Amino acid sequence: MHRYFFEISYNGTHYAGWQSQPNAKGVQEVVENALSKLLRQDIEIVGSGRTDAGVHCEQQFFHVDVDQELDSILFLGRLNAFLPKDIAIQSVHPVKEDAHARYGATERSYEYRITLKKNPFLEGLALHYFKSLDVQTMNRAAALLVGQQDFESFSKVKTDVSNFRCDVKVAEWRQNAHLLIFHITANRFLRGMVRAIVGTLLDVGAGKLTVADFEKILKARDRKMAGMNAAPYGLFLTRVAYPESLFIQKVIA
Repeated sequence: MHRYFFEISYNGTHYAGWQSQPNAKGVQEVVENALSKLLRQDIEIVGSGRTDAGVHCEQQFFHVDVDQELDSILFLGRLNAFLPKDIAIQSVHPVKEDAHARYGATERSYEYRITLKKNPFLEGLALHYFKSLDVQTMNRAAALLVGQQDFESFSKVKTDVSNFRCDVKVAEWRQNAHLLIFHITANRFLRGMVRAIVGTLLDVGAGKLTVADFEKILKARDRKMAGMNAAPYGLFLTRVAYPESLFIQKVIA
């Protein structure tokens, strides 16, 4: 058997997230169907993580085991021809047989994008937030997220994890004219974590919460104390990082 990492990007508007739901289609199902048709065998893929319904992805990986060697560039073109316009495979990477798309990842990065001015070209790709925000105070609160700590206050209540500890490397807001983007990088993320953090930080920026309030919420380990989840369509998974030692050869189209 040969194991490959596939780099994927997608617009999540019309999907129930990475995994399919009982009455809705997920990105994983669409890709598995395309691969199964191309390879003429039942294919199951293992993703680097999950995204919620409506969330977008600029870079994610999944691994596949196949019983034949693939011509990466040729197969890339054929697979993309089978996929809908809102899903694209960006590259194919032969990897070592024990490389794992989920457990081998060392870091993941997300962006949450907000437009402070109505923009038809960002419809469905950024949250339009029309109230005034104190970005400097939001960044003071965001700085409290950095480090290894418990993020249960920002996790969905029903989730199958053994602990809520994450090691956040970066958490900051950057503004360019009317576009405001929250950047966060960590070793792992809990379900709903980024959207809950963003929703709570927006309450800080709007003056509903102080930085001290935010710190209390973080330490409380109680989801009911945090703010509402920000809308899914403003969220992008932007990067998944792996050790170079996992790759046999890197092929990018």
